[in-house]
Amino acid sequence: MFLMRIFFGIAYFVVLIFEIFKATMDVALRTLNGNIDPVVVEIETVLKRPVSQTILANSITLTPGTLSIDLDSDRQVIKVASIVPRKKEDIIPFESYIKGMLE
Repeated sequence: MFLMRIFFGIAYFVVLIFEIFKATMDVALRTLNGNIDPVVVEIETVLKRPVSQTILANSITLTPGTLSIDLDSDRQVIKVASIVPRKKEDIIPFESYIKGMLE
């Protein structure tokens, strides 16, 4: 069990770095061509522990083009501002890794 948590922790870190790089390129291109349509969305998460939800919210904020505005731990909802409308999977691709690491 402990080794699986370590595996998910390493995988989370790798996926987070990749997503930050990918989002940086996307934001740079959108800045140059002006294709920006800001939106605020509420995203439901499967994470139950407040520490897991906080790590997810911070990961969203670390990724360029998105910002966590509010976290409601009781309802398991994160309010996210994004420079363009995106699907849930595009905003939080690392949720399953956090779940495997901490839940």
